[in-house]
Amino acid sequence: MNIDFTPEDFQVALTTSVVLYGFDGHDLKLLIGTKANDPYAGADVLPSMVVKPKEDPIQVAQELMRQITGFDDWPIERLNVFADPYRNPVGRVVNIAYYGTLRLNEDLETNLKKSEYRWVNADHIPPLAYDHNEIVTYSKERLKRRVKRRPIGFSLLPREFTLNQIQRLYESALGKDLDKRNFRRKLLKSELLIDTGKTIRSSPRAKRPSGLFRFDEKKYRTLSLEGYDFVYQ
Repeated sequence: MNIDFTPEDFQVALTTSVVLYGFDGHDLKLLIGTKANDPYAGADVLPSMVVKPKEDPIQVAQELMRQITGFDDWPIERLNVFADPYRNPVGRVVNIAYYGTLRLNEDLETNLKKSEYRWVNADHIPPLAYDHNEIVTYSKERLKRRVKRRPIGFSLLPREFTLNQIQRLYESALGKDLDKRNFRRKLLKSELLIDTGKTIRSSPRAKRPSGLFRFDEKKYRTLSLEGYDFVYQ
């Protein structure tokens, strides 16, 4: 079988976009930015960057996230390739998209205030340019599958958290309410959590303080690699 290329075959541009999720303790958040140039100047978009001919797409995606957040020590994984011939009005552009999760903190918020990026509620995504809403929808389905088969939270929750916070995270990711008793029973049975012995009052209205937990890092890493049935009813 012969596979031959003509000069016209190489008239295709390559970009990468990253769907980045954070969690503020109640809602799942998505990072978006504002496009500064045409086409679609002023429109909301996912963080994106052109990939040059000799560049590795994942390295470009990691560098993009480092520029935005100031951090590069968190994982991203390839989501999918989006290659509709007409997805970009300028010409043929193939997008290799990635997604990842990130713990929100003050340093990150400070870096974002200096940029054109912002967090929006993942349940209320505004219209995005190109096919970026389609990319977000695809990423949500990937996140749901990860939630059901892998423990999540280490990269999204604070280092110490309440059971209410982790349940709310799962509810946000799955898009449905979970039975409190069954969720906690299954979560505690997994032996993923370590009781710190500390408590915190979640709000002025709270009748009593909530216990603080943290993840057993060794157990967490093992289950992240091997997989686990985290399907909650």
